[in-house]
Amino acid sequence: MAQLVLLAIGIFLTTLAFPACADAGQVPSLCKNEYPSDRNIEWECHRVRKGESPESLFGPRWRDVLRYNRIDRRHVYPWARLKVPKRLEDVEYFSPVPDFYPEAQNEEKFILVDLTEQFLGAYEFGRLVFSAPIASGEEGNSTPAGEFRITAFDRRHQSSLYFIEKTRINYPMNYALRFLVNKKGISFWIHGRDLPGYPASHGCIGLYDEPMQKEFYNHPSDPVLEDARILYEWVISPLPDPGGFQILKNGPRIKIIGHAPN
Repeated sequence: MAQLVLLAIGIFLTTLAFPACADAGQVPSLCKNEYPSDRNIEWECHRVRKGESPESLFGPRWRDVLRYNRIDRRHVYPWARLKVPKRLEDVEYFSPVPDFYPEAQNEEKFILVDLTEQFLGAYEFGRLVFSAPIASGEEGNSTPAGEFRITAFDRRHQSSLYFIEKTRINYPMNYALRFLVNKKGISFWIHGRDLPGYPASHGCIGLYDEPMQKEFYNHPSDPVLEDARILYEWVISPLPDPGGFQILKNGPRIKIIGHAPN
C-alpha cells in the first residue's frame, strides 16, 4: 500500500511539473510571437525533443535564450517550439527595454512595463538597473496600461480567486507588489508566477519565481530564476518586511505602455 501511495504522489507531481499535451498541435509555438526587438536578431525555430532541456541545448547561455523567449524552464517540454538565435551571443543579457529612460531621470525608483515587448525595466534616476521578462494579462483579461504607483506589498500573497491547476490550493503570488485597485475593487499586482512564453495572467504582471515552482510543481529541481524576489526587495528597500500585507507610502511610480501580443 505504501508503495502505491508513493507511486500516486510521483505521478501527481509529474503531471503538475509538465503540462499535459495530447499532441504537438496543442503546444503553443513561441516562434509565432512577434516582438519589435526581433528585428535585431536572426533566429530559427527549434522544436524541443524528448530529453532536451535549456541547459543541454544552450549550455551557459540557457538563461539568455529563455529570457529572449519570455519562458521558464517548466514550460520547455517536448514539442514546444522556441526561437533560437543563430548567434547565441546576440541575446547575452537580453533586454529590449532602454538602458536609459529620460522620463525617470529625476526619480529614485521607477518601473517601466512594456506590454508589447513583454518585458519590465527598473530604473534609478533614469538608469536601468534590472530587467526581466513578464507574463501579462491574456486576451479578455488584459493588463491595464497607464501610470500607477506601487501602494502595497506582500511577500507571501495568495490569490483568492484562482488555484494551482488540478488542486484546491490558492495560487501563490509570492513577492507581490500592488499597483492598482480598480473601480470594481479588483487588485492588480506584480508577482511571481509561471512564465509560459506568452500573456497568460488574469491581468497581473508575472515574473520568474522558480522556488515557488519547485515547491508546488516539483520542477525545476535547482531553482535559479528569481526575478520576482529581486524586484520586490529592490522596491521595498530599505524598509523592513515584517510579513503579511503592508501598505507602501510613496512607492515607485510604474508606467505600463504598449499592447500585449495576444
